[in-house]
Amino acid sequence: MSNAAPAHLGALYPFLYAQPAPAVDAFTAELVVSTTGKLREAAALRAQVLTEQGEALAACARALAVALDTGGRLFAFGNGGSATDAQACADLFADPPAGYGAPVLAAYALSVDVAVVSALANDVGVEAVFARQVAAHARPGDVAVGFSTSGNSPNLVAAFDQARRCGMVTVGFSGGGGGRLAEPGAVDHLFVVRSPSVHRIQEAQTTACHVLWELTVAELAGSV
Repeated sequence: MSNAAPAHLGALYPFLYAQPAPAVDAFTAELVVSTTGKLREAAALRAQVLTEQGEALAACARALAVALDTGGRLFAFGNGGSATDAQACADLFADPPAGYGAPVLAAYALSVDVAVVSALANDVGVEAVFARQVAAHARPGDVAVGFSTSGNSPNLVAAFDQARRCGMVTVGFSGGGGGRLAEPGAVDHLFVVRSPSVHRIQEAQTTACHVLWELTVAELAGSV
């Protein structure tokens, strides 16, 4: 049977009937090489972060375990993709995956309530969307966890400023050189993924956050 296109259809939809060009194979090969390279880069960066910051993660986990074991609550926040990471962090603590035997802990993502976020952004300003929520809900001994790929987001900086005034334990995840979150006294515990790639930064932050949760759970199991 002929695969030739009817004249009127071939003219309208040439891409449906065109024969595969040799360039397709070259493109596929290039895509495989690129994807493999990104996977290796991501794995190496994750390993680097955990190796270089393993002791700091363990120290942070001890602080979180003490806070959460004594009634503290965790509030996570971030913008854009980092808001998704913040929500995943809160979900991990509040609704742990089956099989870990982990306790259910009080944890909230400050970006999920669209009514509150949009009201604050509209009435007060975007820089206040997290700080105002921290001021309203937080108390001494709670935990603030902020995610940023640059460390320079004004609303994260404002939220951490408010968190310190509230007596919270502060934890930051940043990228590049750490940005404003790397300034002295900005946060109690900072984990910087030193990469220029936003994608690789967020991937490594996700891994570091999961490790932090596992270490915190282990500390809590040891009765802190």
